[in-house]
Amino acid sequence: MTTAVAQPWKLKGTVLIACNCDWGCPCNFNALPSKGHCEGGWAWHVTEGALGDVRLDGLTFALFAKWPGAIHQGNGEALVLIDDQATDGQEAAIRTLVGGTVGGPWGVLGWTWPTMHPARRVRFNLTVDGIHSQVDAPGALHLTLAPIKNPVTGAEAHPGVVLPEGLIVKHADLGCSATFTVTGGFNLDHSGQYAGLGPFEYTGA
Repeated sequence: MTTAVAQPWKLKGTVLIACNCDWGCPCNFNALPSKGHCEGGWAWHVTEGALGDVRLDGLTFALFAKWPGAIHQGNGEALVLIDDQATDGQEAAIRTLVGGTVGGPWGVLGWTWPTMHPARRVRFNLTVDGIHSQVDAPGALHLTLAPIKNPVTGAEAHPGVVLPEGLIVKHADLGCSATFTVTGGFNLDHSGQYAGLGPFEYTGA
């Protein structure tokens, strides 16, 4: 029997977040989701990082899931989208990361989506511009962030959140999704709900 050798890894970049919750998302504060169930996920753009000797700089990957209750209650299903600019080795590294076997946020959350749809390679079009950021993968994902607006005056509001114990981000800018749809594997459409983005830095092994 052979034993897998742990590979050191580190990633840093920006993650875009969206789900079906009200603005701010109660999950950020260990509360139950706004509608009793969670449907959403994350798109990570790696500015610098590697798994072992496989560099992942400049690549984007995403994971979206549907849970019948709160995330920590499990029984979800998930879909992974992988940058079609990735080499075979880079794709394998991304699959290893999101598989949860080497830690990071996926190591904590992976058990909550026992049903995993086949991963898809997609062409990501990404613009990182604060709360006006967007990521598009034709035929798979459309996510455009927008500022929250005051319901009386229409003035923009720009809240943020600090999460020292956060799995995905430690601090984030909060807004709403002008558009948030996922197609293929399963379909989501939660445009006009919670969205946010922030820097991430994960390490493992």
